[in-house]
Formats: sequence, structure tokens, C-alpha cells
Amino acid sequence: PGRARRLLLSQLFQPLNLQAGGEAGWEGRPGEPLCRSQKLMLQGGLIHPASPGCYYYLPPTVRAMEKLVKVMDEEMQAVGGQKLNMPSLSSAELWRASGRWEQMGPELFRLADRHGKRYCLGPTHEEAVTELVAAHSNLSYKQLPLRLYQVTRKFRDEPKPRFGLLRGREFYMKDMYTFDASEEAARRTYDLVCDAYCNLFDRLGLPFVKVRAATGSIGGTVSHEFQLPADVGEDRLVLCPDGHFAANVETLNGEQTSCPTCGEKLTQTRGIEVGHTFYLGTKYSSISNAVFLSPENKPQLAEMGCYGLGVTRILAASIEVLSKEDSIRWPSLIAPYQLCFIPPKRGSKEEEGAALLEQAYDDLAEALPHLAGDSVLDDRTQLTIGKRLKDANKLGYPYVVIAGKRVCEDPPVFEVWNQNTGEVLFLTKEGVIELMSKVQVP
Repeated sequence: PGRARRLLLSQLFQPLNLQAGGEAGWEGRPGEPLCRSQKLMLQGGLIHPASPGCYYYLPPTVRAMEKLVKVMDEEMQAVGGQKLNMPSLSSAELWRASGRWEQMGPELFRLADRHGKRYCLGPTHEEAVTELVAAHSNLSYKQLPLRLYQVTRKFRDEPKPRFGLLRGREFYMKDMYTFDASEEAARRTYDLVCDAYCNLFDRLGLPFVKVRAATGSIGGTVSHEFQLPADVGEDRLVLCPDGHFAANVETLNGEQTSCPTCGEKLTQTRGIEVGHTFYLGTKYSSISNAVFLSPENKPQLAEMGCYGLGVTRILAASIEVLSKEDSIRWPSLIAPYQLCFIPPKRGSKEEEGAALLEQAYDDLAEALPHLAGDSVLDDRTQLTIGKRLKDANKLGYPYVVIAGKRVCEDPPVFEVWNQNTGEVLFLTKEGVIELMSKVQVP
């Protein structure tokens, strides 16, 4: 209890490499393309390469990720989601039963334990969750719909991991699996979860499109992807300019060039897939015999759906689509820190303003305790204000509060930069607190 300790930039474990051009800290082969989010995340001390497709996530990235997961939890729990956690190790028998041990080929990370029993590191958990539900055979129709989800590390042995967190071999995913009593109910669940995904991307302020998609190795009969249009995207999309139709080109028969609804010419774009939904029917429940008792007390196969959001991919993709070439822009809701305070340069004539700025930092933490851990003080006072403001801009703090020339007025006036709108306000301490009281954090 007591006063929140000030977070000093010099003490944060965020090894900045902001001066570096192009290929800062890049472990790949010469000439390999580097996308904007990867470059900015490496320079900003947000990630550090470990091995191809695997990264250390540094503390600011973990903060952003935890905020994103909180927003996901809110959306999933609003549709009746219950959170659980399943093992990363999944037995080969389970995957053989579904046919995916062979079907997934070299994409599965496979290993054997000391007794020679085979496993894979789960890239996804359809088999595991269906086995779990099937083990509770006295499930009644009254307990349905069942909507179970988790946020865990996933593993895929990508042939060519690239673009930082956009295409990795180890990543975080939110995956939900639903069990319903009928096809009609399962399709209602499908629409409900798709709406929750739309809501999530709207809250993050991300320019997404929902497109018809192929079911691939997951299977099922209906599938949609949530895509962020971006030049580095690996998916090719066709969109109706009036929004009637959107699809991944892999779902089209031949060359479809006009919208089936209005006849307008379809535009082509590339996208980064950040979410994927599937209506599975009884594909997995029939293998594991995941049944519930109907009103007539007869065992009946559950109708399933599965729904994935790439947690770490959303972080990187949002930086990719929102940022400028040399400065990060986060979705405001999940920025690692909302606020950066910049005191005057040591030895400058405004130096007495340093104590006033620290007082403003402490008063804000007291008045708005939910922002106490969201404020950073850039204590590198050997550097000019301009240099530190430039760094703050590159790191993408939504707000920067500066003790500049007007801090010596009575009452003291601070310079406040809103990085997302580019506007600069001159506010008293009370004005800063008033402005920040409107800021939302999950």
C-alpha cells in the first residue's frame, strides 16, 4: 500500500535500439524481407530473437498481451465462455483417431517420451477438448450449450517462419470450442461468437474484414476468417466495394470477378489472418463419442464449433496496420503504457520543473489508481526534451506529458501530446488528470 512506485524508463527491461536502421537485431539470412511490425518491435525492445520463429517477449509486450487477453476474456465471457487450460502435450493416439497425425504432416512438432510413447505439441486442441467432454458421459442437454476456451502457447513447425510474430513456430492463441444440442443451436452459437470477434476488433479500432474461408485441416462445413488488410499479408482476398461479399481467393471456383449480390467488380487485396471460425458439426464428437442425453434420455452426438484468435499475431498485425514507418502505434486500449512523463533536461533553466512534473505523476497515480502502473517517467535527463519526445513517439505511448518552457508559470502548465491524433494541449496538472480520466484500460 501507500504511494505507487514511479516507473523509471531507465529501469525498464526494454533494450532500445531506436537509432538502428533496417535490420536491427535481425537473425535471418541477408536479404530476407523484414516487415514493418517486426522491424519496429525489434528496435523498440519489444521482442528479441531466440531461434527461427521463436522470440522472447519483453515486459512491455507481455503487458500489451495481458491487456489484449483481458479484452478477449470480456468478449468470450459475454457469450457464456468458460476458461480452462489444456495440456500442450497431446498423445499421438488422439491425433491418429482423428486422422490428423498423418494429415498434418511435418507441421506437427512430434516427440516421444522415455517409454517410447508418441506425442505432439498442440497447434490446436479439437481432439483434446472433445476427449475431455466425452469423458463426462452423463452430460445432459440442460447443460448445453457448452462454450470452453483457453489462451495458451501453440506450436507449428513452420517451413519458413518469417515476419516476426506474424508467422512463428511458437505463439499464443485464444481457442474456443463449443458443444450444442442441435445444428440449429450450433449455428446460433457460430453467429454469436463471430459477433463477439467483430466487437473485439471494433474495440481495438482495427480495420478488419470477415471473409469466407476454406476449412483446411480443421474440417467442418462453414468457415470464416477475420483479416486485417495489409501488404505483407499472406492471404489473397476479394472484396465487394459495397461490402456485400468478401472471400479468401482459395474458396472461389475459378476467377470470380464480380459480386454475386450487386454485380460490382471485386477488388483484390492482401490480408493478415487474425481470427478463424469453424462450424464442425459432429466431425470430432463422432470420433470420441462426445454425447449428451436428449430430453428423451437418449445419447446424442454434440454439434461442435471451434474459434481461434491469434493473440501474439494480433499484437504484431495491429502494429503493422496502424503504425507509421518509423514509429509504433498501438490500439490505445492495449498499449503497454498509456503515458510517458518527460522532465526537463538536467542543467536547463526549466530544471526546477522536474519536481513539479514528478508531483503531477504522483497526483495522477493517486487520483486515477487504474493508471498508476500505466505511467512511465523518462528519467534520462542527460538528453534533451526533443530527443526523448522523439523516442516516446517511436515507442507509441498514446500520451506524452512534458515539463517544457511553461512549467515555470503560475500555475505550472504542461505540454501534453496525444500521439494518436497528433494534437498538442497545454494543461495544468488538474487538466492532465481530467484528460486522463477518460482513458480506458482493460
